[in-house]
Amino acid sequence: MKIGFIGLGNMGGPMAANLAAAGHQVSGFDLTADMPEGVTKVDSASDAAQNKDAVITMLPNGKILSSVAGEIIEVMGKGTAFIDCSTVDVESARTVAEAATAFGLLAVDAPVSGGVGGAAAGTLTFMAGGSEAAFAVAEPLFEIMGQKAVHCGESGAGQAAKICNNMILGITMIGTCEAFALADKLGLDRQKMFDVVSTSSGYSWSMNAYCPAPGVGPDSPSDHGYRPGFAAELMLKDLRLSQQAAEASNADTPLGQHATELYTQFVENEDGNGMDFSAMLPRFEKRGRS
Repeated sequence: MKIGFIGLGNMGGPMAANLAAAGHQVSGFDLTADMPEGVTKVDSASDAAQNKDAVITMLPNGKILSSVAGEIIEVMGKGTAFIDCSTVDVESARTVAEAATAFGLLAVDAPVSGGVGGAAAGTLTFMAGGSEAAFAVAEPLFEIMGQKAVHCGESGAGQAAKICNNMILGITMIGTCEAFALADKLGLDRQKMFDVVSTSSGYSWSMNAYCPAPGVGPDSPSDHGYRPGFAAELMLKDLRLSQQAAEASNADTPLGQHATELYTQFVENEDGNGMDFSAMLPRFEKRGRS
């Protein structure tokens, strides 16, 4: 396929490289990032979108997505797949999908889970919204860039799944970090804590696969000075999206709201910016009960 890829940063770059390595003709555009191996650089987003079978975007937020969509939709041929892998608010995803569909495009919102490591390894999970026909075109590309793709429903459903998932992740990581900090103060060895919780009812991805305690459990960012991984500021972005969606839908999410407040404090007023989101553990280690 001829593929345009717009947004070649830490996530988009490896994703585009995997598509090129699989034999697709990939043209890329990014304002600052270098082109990954196998990707042909073009001078604008519209250049990346013209005469393609599919166009993939990986962008920072809904405002930028809307701006790029306004530039490329009109130059894309009818029947082209417009696959947005950004994590944005549900309303922006739906608005862009409606505009794309009105021009005869196949629109898919497909945010991802798996981080930079998953993007490089081709093991991402895609949460897709859009029509069955649009998903059918996008799915073979998801199989190259990831290990799983779930068609969650109509446009916006992919974003809804992503922000619900990451609200759970933010909440459970805070709980895991609190528990380790409490175990320290109770004199409980961290390895013993992990051995019990990882095989008991406290089991979670935050504990078992991404343990925030250095030297405990599988290798994770905590073993590398909390270098991201999944940056705390990105977790904050996703938590804010979850609360924006909760406000719009009149959903009561008190733990999601409190997790958002804690990550806001951590990122904006403490030393969390640029750290992995699991660096909440050293934060709690240093704190007493207030």
